[in-house]
Amino acid sequence: MSEVLLDVKHLKQYFNVGRKDEVKAVDDITFQIFEGETFGLVGESGSGKSTTGRTIIRLNQPTDGTIAFDGKDVMKLKSKSEMKNFRRDIQMIFQDPYASLNPRMKVRDIIAEGIDINHLAKTEKERNQRVDDLLKTVGLNPSHGTRYPHEFSGGQRQRIGIARALAVDPKFIVCDEPISALDVSIQAQVVNLLQDLQEKHRLTYLFIAHDLSMVKHISDRIGVMHAGKLLEIGKSDDIYYYGVHPYTESLLSAIPKPDPDYERTRKRIKYTGEQDDATDRNMQEIEPGHFVYCTDEEKIMYQEKLFKKKGK
Repeated sequence: MSEVLLDVKHLKQYFNVGRKDEVKAVDDITFQIFEGETFGLVGESGSGKSTTGRTIIRLNQPTDGTIAFDGKDVMKLKSKSEMKNFRRDIQMIFQDPYASLNPRMKVRDIIAEGIDINHLAKTEKERNQRVDDLLKTVGLNPSHGTRYPHEFSGGQRQRIGIARALAVDPKFIVCDEPISALDVSIQAQVVNLLQDLQEKHRLTYLFIAHDLSMVKHISDRIGVMHAGKLLEIGKSDDIYYYGVHPYTESLLSAIPKPDPDYERTRKRIKYTGEQDDATDRNMQEIEPGHFVYCTDEEKIMYQEKLFKKKGK
């Protein structure tokens, strides 16, 4: 098994702490991401997925918990040099390709910003060559470097965002719903590009998305998140075909299929979330590598449900 690259334990991210409008965006979650894998994080809007990603890369200051990256405690990084090295190793592709690029900067300067900050190019010629290579890597023409973001389509802008993330040779990339703002025809192109880049540059991804079927396609393992809590974690096939938590089943029931007969009879499973409030629940392993947020009694029930789903 690969080594653990990211180790998150009991992470909490609360806003407006101590006030009436306190929000528990991320509420005591624990997971690991292994080197070279893609860990998918799915859930509805407001479940805490993006906040988790932003907290991991220290855009937010965690309320509690620990984050270890490559064996180092991220929360103990204090000096500018330590933070610079950390930010070079871990990058983010943002959700909105329209808002995440500075409209006043040319594409060449947007991509080269990380190169300049980390002094990765000794000369202007070397800098420009690196940018040209990055543009080619993401399927764009080097001549595009002289243009501004508004001159590109959504898919092209997202490719620019990917090139910017790759510019500093990171080990880990948080992909924060990188395809949700794109046309369906472009989504597959961007996902395939991410997979090709992962293989070529030995990258590790945290892939955040709504679409469970797309996450299943790209991920090695999947975590299902709701109301700030991780409810189920397992291999992508185990979650997609044998998910047992009621919320996972609710997400799966909402996936449409190109089959009119199926769509006419498809029944959406509703999930209230009331059972998540119990304090005696924690992540329990119902089979090797498959975890569910439940009590000791519920663990037996979920194991029986999994047994039936697999037809054993």
